[in-house]
Amino acid sequence: MIETAILALGLVLLIEGLVYVLAPSLVEELLRMMREMPIEARRMIGALMVVSGLLLVWGAKALGA
Repeated sequence: MIETAILALGLVLLIEGLVYVLAPSLVEELLRMMREMPIEARRMIGALMVVSGLLLVWGAKALGA
């Protein structure tokens, strides 16, 4: 179980790092757009991301990861 959590965290850091390395100006634009978005919309996006992440982790575990 802990191995899976470490693997998942490593993948998140890898992808997040690649975004900042490959497209830092797009990150700035995304942050600007997020500041203009209502807080409720940001919360809904966050909730959808959490549910999507849980489904992906559950699916990976069901497939034998």
